[in-house]
Amino acid sequence: GKVHGSLARAGKVKSQTPKVEPQEKKKKVTGRAKKRHLYNSRFVNVTVQPGGK
Repeated sequence: GKVHGSLARAGKVKSQTPKVEPQEKKKKVTGRAKKRHLYNSRFVNVTVQPGGK
């Protein structure tokens, strides 16, 4: 397709953003445990919001 704008501005925003070091986080659950977490968050402890199903 056609190019919108000049290619001279490619990567402008990414070069402007300040570098932030990635923080230490807890490891994500995988496999069966992840499915369990999804099930619980979707079906078990649901709070009924106004206008929600």
